[in-house]
Amino acid sequence: MNGVALSRAVLAQNSKSFALAARLLPPGVADDAAVVYAFCRRADDCIDLARPAVRPLALAMLRAEVASVWSGAPQDLPQLAALQEVAQRRAIPRDYFDELLDGMEMDVRGESYSSLADLLLYCHRVAGTVGLVMCHVMGVRDPRALKRAAHLGIAMQLTNICRDVAEDWENARVYLPRALFGEAVAAGPFPAALRERARSSVRALLDEAERYYASSDLGLALLGWRCALAVRTARFVYAAIGRRLEALGCDVLAGRAVVPLWRKLLLAGRALVVGLRELPFGSRSPGVKLSVLRFPDDVLPL
Repeated sequence: MNGVALSRAVLAQNSKSFALAARLLPPGVADDAAVVYAFCRRADDCIDLARPAVRPLALAMLRAEVASVWSGAPQDLPQLAALQEVAQRRAIPRDYFDELLDGMEMDVRGESYSSLADLLLYCHRVAGTVGLVMCHVMGVRDPRALKRAAHLGIAMQLTNICRDVAEDWENARVYLPRALFGEAVAAGPFPAALRERARSSVRALLDEAERYYASSDLGLALLGWRCALAVRTARFVYAAIGRRLEALGCDVLAGRAVVPLWRKLLLAGRALVVGLRELPFGSRSPGVKLSVLRFPDDVLPL
């Protein structure tokens, strides 16, 4: 199986929401998006599934792989060969993957977050950068799209954090900022004594996520219509996770918030209707070269 086929399989197996959105992309873009997703999934698994003592070595391996891919060296692993081909053809800056791994290093160090600003840096590194990469994958050439794409990644990561508070706690991770949640050391099942404190923290982070979702919407008119449909569908589905959390009272012990398939399909239909209402979409300005955005000044301010 070649790297693209392997990447498609990884996407289908690991993310039902992104897999649905990817089906709405133009065929070539969908394959390139799957290749990017597969590397990000592989990087996550290399860190998350490794024993704590081994994680620094796993991170070093990933950094070496990124350096090798962008050096143009031949790749033995089909997925890395596919990533190299996409990176070269789409002119994807290495900086975004280096920063993605900087975010993963924060997990390797077991970093906690004092303020919302500290957490936003993490969200940008592990998810905002993926939005920036996707601008290149989708052939966007309007620099205004970069900031909005990063904001969508940040919003989605904030939603993930809110959904996974109890699960992360069991894995000895606390992403809720101390300014909202207070001091806490994660270990074992999430304690009921912290339930109300977590509830208010999740509600505050979901409000912040909504601000970034709203900002990301301003970039959709800069995409081709099929890319806009796919991105809007993913945005609606992730925001629906937040709405489901709110319906559960932002209670981190109420079970995992899930958006059922029928709801996702309705949201895809809604994305189509909204997109049709906004036609015609803006042009992509193909002669403009995208610059590299960096945290914080170029990316985070709304």
